[in-house]
Amino acid sequence: MKILVTGGAGFIGSNLIRYLLGKHPEDRVVNLDVLTYAGNLENLSDVESNPRYRFVRGDITDEKTVSEVFRDGVDAVVNCAAATHVDRSLFEPRVFVRTNVEGTLVLLEAARRWGVRKFVQVSTDEVYGSLAAEGKFTEDSPLRPSSPYAATKAAADLLALSYVRSFSVPVTVTRCGNNFGPYQFPEKVIPLFITNALEDRWLPLYGDGANVRDWIYVEDHCSGLDLVLREGRPGEVYHIGAENEWTNRELTELILREMGKPASLIRLVEDRPGHDRRYALDTRKIRSELGWQPRHDFLDALRRTIRWYRENRGWWERVKRGEYREYYERAYGERLRGSVPA
Repeated sequence: MKILVTGGAGFIGSNLIRYLLGKHPEDRVVNLDVLTYAGNLENLSDVESNPRYRFVRGDITDEKTVSEVFRDGVDAVVNCAAATHVDRSLFEPRVFVRTNVEGTLVLLEAARRWGVRKFVQVSTDEVYGSLAAEGKFTEDSPLRPSSPYAATKAAADLLALSYVRSFSVPVTVTRCGNNFGPYQFPEKVIPLFITNALEDRWLPLYGDGANVRDWIYVEDHCSGLDLVLREGRPGEVYHIGAENEWTNRELTELILREMGKPASLIRLVEDRPGHDRRYALDTRKIRSELGWQPRHDFLDALRRTIRWYRENRGWWERVKRGEYREYYERAYGERLRGSVPA
């Protein structure tokens, strides 16, 4: 199967590409990524010479580029491309509408035109908004997004599902909780706190730190995406989650303990607008229908993640400084010359 992974130079996308190439030796993967600040080809340096892998630099909102990719033959699409950082969406909402909504529309139209066999729209639990202290979101819970980011993802989900009813495009939507693992851009809480702790810098904790998140190791998310891609039913929504809830403060204190750092590094900062109190996903559907379950113990996976950031200090230091140009030029030469992010 030839699979188009959009946003494949990002955190989830790069881990998914590595997972697909490793698990399915018959698959070929095309990575379409515009390489924003959060897209880094160094994330895939270990597979860039694989003959079953191809990188195309392009924006999912660019109909010409997208059409060229589909014209070359695509069996399935996994749309990981998205502007994802909630804080950024509060200041640049138009960017999120363009990428998350308009970009998804361009991909759906191409999938419709070229007759792809499967389209997986990768989404988030944030589309549901905040949850009470008890209970969990099901796939039928109403969408009540609290941020521009979440609103654009909800819009993209609904648009994607409409293409099943209107045009018989075989779309499946997945919604996942908070991911963590290697190659995650350090604006997200776990890599930010790990890398700050490695530098003995403050860990900025929003509000009272009592917000609850449902955490999953990225490889478990990738295994769920792979299963939905192959066995999920068009028109359905599937939750992928480890049902592993932690308050932000508990998580922060755990990271510091595992790293042997003092709790005095924690600094409470003003809460962000519209900060949802709790997310939690009911994952019975994907477990019962498709037989999926997470394979990684949370604490073991967190320790593995901490170890990865310890051992790959050069990667995250370059990421924090935005120093990608040298790597891109070395890896891709003239193909990227003049268009590499500063």
